Amino acid sequence: MSDYEQYADVTFEQVGDSFQVAAMHPDLRLHGIGRSAAVFRLKEKDRVIKVFFPGYEQIAIEEAAIYKKLRGLPYFPKCYESGASYIVMDYIEGKTLFECLTEGVWIDPSYIEVVDEALRQARLLGLTPSDVHLRNIILTPNGQIFLIDLARFRQGQQIDHQWEDLKRMYRLYRYRFMPKQYDETLLNRIAYLYRKFVNDPDS
Repeated sequence: MSDYEQYADVTFEQVGDSFQVAAMHPDLRLHGIGRSAAVFRLKEKDRVIKVFFPGYEQIAIEEAAIYKKLRGLPYFPKCYESGASYIVMDYIEGKTLFECLTEGVWIDPSYIEVVDEALRQARLLGLTPSDVHLRNIILTPNGQIFLIDLARFRQGQQIDHQWEDLKRMYRLYRYRFMPKQYDETLLNRIAYLYRKFVNDPDS
C-alpha cells in the first residue's frame, strides 16, 4: 500500500493561466507553487510531496524516472515514491542561488564547479540536462549544492546554453567592483527578457 498517496489528494483552482491550492491534507504545508506543480512539506518529516496540476500529470512520470536514474548521486534529492500525479522527495533546507543574489549571500566558485560536475554525471547516465537556473539550485546551511526540478533533464541538448550563459555572468559577479546583492524585481525582469528573446524566442 502507498505511504503517500493520501497526501496527493490536493484540489487546485485555475485562475487565469495559473493554479491555486483550494484544499489539501491537514498534514501538509505549502512550500511553493511552480508552473506545473505545487510542492508541500510533510508535517514532522524531512520530505516533500510535489503534486502536479491537472493536465501536467505526465511530467510526474517523467520526473520520477529521472530521479530514479540519478539515484545515489549526492547532488540530487532522493525520490521515495511516485504516483500518477505526484513524487515524494527529500526536503532540502537552504537557499536557492536566486535567493542568495537577492539577500547578498556570496556564491562561491566551488558551487559552480559542483553544478558542472552534477550535470556531467547526469550526462554520463544518458540524460541531457536543460533549464538549469538559479531557482533550481539550492545551497544548504552546511555548504552543499543540490539540483531540483529535473523534468527537463531529458529534453535538452548535450550543452545547456542557459547554464553556460549564467556562468558567463558569474565571471562578472566575481569582480570586486560588482555588487553582490540584487533587487528581486530586476532579476525577474532580466530572466523574463532572457526567456523571451534568447532562450526560447519562438515560444
